[in-house]
Amino acid sequence: MEEVSAARAPQWTFLTNHARVLVQIARDPGIRVRDIASRCLLTERAVLRIIADLEKGGYLSHTRAGRHNRYRLVPGTRLRHPADAGPTVAELLTALTTRPPPETTGA
Repeated sequence: MEEVSAARAPQWTFLTNHARVLVQIARDPGIRVRDIASRCLLTERAVLRIIADLEKGGYLSHTRAGRHNRYRLVPGTRLRHPADAGPTVAELLTALTTRPPPETTGA
C-alpha cells in the first residue's frame, strides 16, 4: 500500500473533530484530554474547546473524580444539523463505534 505524503494528504474527511472527540469519550468516559488529543491528532487546547462546545450543546457533561474528569454522554440528544435530523447521538455513536464484520471476497 502506498504511503500518503503530507503534500498529498486528503483535503476533507468524513468526520468532524467534534465527532472524533465524542467517539473517544464514548469508548472511554474516563479518558484524559491528552489521550483524546493524541488519538484525534489534535492539540489539547482544541480538545478542550470541543468538549466545551459539546457540553454547551447538551451532548455531554463531566464530573470531577479527584484530579480526573469523568464524562457522561447524553444519548437522547438529537443531531444539530437539519439534514441529520432524526438520529440521536447514541445511534450515531453506535454506528461509529461498532466494528464492521470482516470483509468477504465474492467468488
